[in-house]
Amino acid sequence: MDDMSFLLQVTIDCADVNAQARFWSHALGYVEQPPPEGFDSWEQLLEHSGVPRDQWHTRSALVDPDGHGPRIFFQTVPEPKRAKNRMHLDIHVGIGTRGEERQRLLEAEAARLTGLGARILWRLDAENGSEACIAMADPEGNEFCVD
Repeated sequence: MDDMSFLLQVTIDCADVNAQARFWSHALGYVEQPPPEGFDSWEQLLEHSGVPRDQWHTRSALVDPDGHGPRIFFQTVPEPKRAKNRMHLDIHVGIGTRGEERQRLLEAEAARLTGLGARILWRLDAENGSEACIAMADPEGNEFCVD
């Protein structure tokens, strides 16, 4: 990749683009991606581009306001989630901590995310030197971990 540049994007299929974007913006501290230069709103761009109005709210994108994290793209799909994710996001909150302090940070973040609509699936307590982790699901059931 020496001569190529790339941008990492994580794409999430969902039923309710707006609800998922709202949850993940609060969960990650991301913001809605602003429209391209020359357009005051996404609606203005979509109108200009001839996108039918019934397709205007079928996609959304979030970006890291600091410009470091990947873009998160949400797209409406007709089918519901049926199985465990083969890939998931990890939200690291206990970096550099161990034991009770780490567990306290994980539980606090899990409580915050539960307040946003997530649910706890299971907990992995730190044993034999392993790292603690809390597996969660977003409002549409997509799994992610708080660790």
